[in-house]
Amino acid sequence: MTKPQLFSCLRYADANAGLAFLLQLGFTERLVVRDEDDPTVIHHAQVQWRDNGGLMFGSDREGGIGPKPGTACVNLVVASDDEVNVTLARALEAGGRQLDEISEPDHGGRSVAVADPEGNIFNIDSYEGE
Repeated sequence: MTKPQLFSCLRYADANAGLAFLLQLGFTERLVVRDEDDPTVIHHAQVQWRDNGGLMFGSDREGGIGPKPGTACVNLVVASDDEVNVTLARALEAGGRQLDEISEPDHGGRSVAVADPEGNIFNIDSYEGE
């Protein structure tokens, strides 16, 4: 397995709920650093997408840098057109909201966008890029 070398970064008002959503979506937990005094606060977390993608995120906090909760947009490449449907179903089961209909863009693959419970957008896409 290759270690990710490029991460999108997010902030969550409820990082524990964000982690649960991401794991349900299909990410794999790599590291979660919680506050010793308040385990509801996640200082830093890393999740991996498939073999070489990843996200870093944590609880929103005063003075923190990075996107505000609900403002991130991430593209998730899945292995096949059929997996778009499977991943969408997992997102909806985890409390996500479908933002558009599944489409087949001119450049190839299938695509659909969902928002997590805080509003971050995840585009589920079978197009791997060039």
